[in-house]
Amino acid sequence: MIEIERKFLVVSDDFKKAASKREHIVQGFLNKDPERTVRIRIKGEKGFITVKGISNASGTSRFEWEKEISVSEAKSLLNICKKGVIDKYRYEVLIGKHTFEVDEFLGDNKGLIVAEVELASEKEGFEKPYWLGKEVTGNVAYYNSQLSENPFKNW
Repeated sequence: MIEIERKFLVVSDDFKKAASKREHIVQGFLNKDPERTVRIRIKGEKGFITVKGISNASGTSRFEWEKEISVSEAKSLLNICKKGVIDKYRYEVLIGKHTFEVDEFLGDNKGLIVAEVELASEKEGFEKPYWLGKEVTGNVAYYNSQLSENPFKNW
């Protein structure tokens, strides 16, 4: 249950033309401890609870456990989450053999667009689309848990 991913800023909305899917996501955090984060998410028509551990030194790997819950359970849990709900659209874009998840943030984080690619190992290569900008892997300011506390509008 180790998640390995790299994260990049997005410099163009051209990714939308190649997207195979778009879903609305609303999420909040029950716990934002640096050692573990507990997230509640409604993604499309499904609810989830996720526990994430601390990232490794490079920021590319960390423990992640996720379980689907009902949307009604997720809505109830969102009501007791810490202040600062994340609202965004997620696009899925297939580039080569990898799917990039591109998050276009709304609300207090409007204007921020971030892409993540999940990898099988930290050394795995991948094709970089031209719309990828600066890599922000490991930069905690771009973690959703941090964006809920210090939104992009305040930067």
